[in-house]
Amino acid sequence: RQRQMCIRDRKKIMERTELALIQRAIQGQPDAWQALVRTHETRVYNFGLRMTGSVDDAQDLLQEVFFSAYQNLSGFRQDAQFSTWLMRIAYNRAVDQARRRKVRDADPLPTSTETVDDRPGPAAETQSQQRNQQLQSWLAALPLEQRMVIELKFFQEMTFDDIASLESISPNTAKTRFYAGLARLKTLMGDCDGLF
Repeated sequence: RQRQMCIRDRKKIMERTELALIQRAIQGQPDAWQALVRTHETRVYNFGLRMTGSVDDAQDLLQEVFFSAYQNLSGFRQDAQFSTWLMRIAYNRAVDQARRRKVRDADPLPTSTETVDDRPGPAAETQSQQRNQQLQSWLAALPLEQRMVIELKFFQEMTFDDIASLESISPNTAKTRFYAGLARLKTLMGDCDGLF
């Protein structure tokens, strides 16, 4: 119980610090904006990498998201956390990017061999790359709606209510997409040869 209070207190302090950084960034202080970017760039990049399967596209998405966030920072209403607002921008940009790609070609998303894994040793890195590459190919085979919900639920640790709000759908629709995506993943994975 005391641990939960400490976590809540720490979260409140972080939110206040973040709000102060936002205010300073709006006032034109570049160090405040840089601190916000450093805080969230890994999360946004990893989201982009899992959604696009491409290092280049993930980096493009990262730039688009932070450029858009910076341009619209004064419009941040503070009725949600900054990270939620930022992930909404990332979500919209990822959907736009997927639509552009769909028009460009109908091939499945490419898989990336690059990972953001810090484990030491080449054997562990190779194994991690193989797992990440396989996971990305399975995720890429899912419809975009299912892939997004799985990404937001597992990797961004959002609730179904948060996902519903982000995607402008009902929580039940989010759950349906999530469980349908999991069922499809299970089918795709079949016997994964001890990869996981």
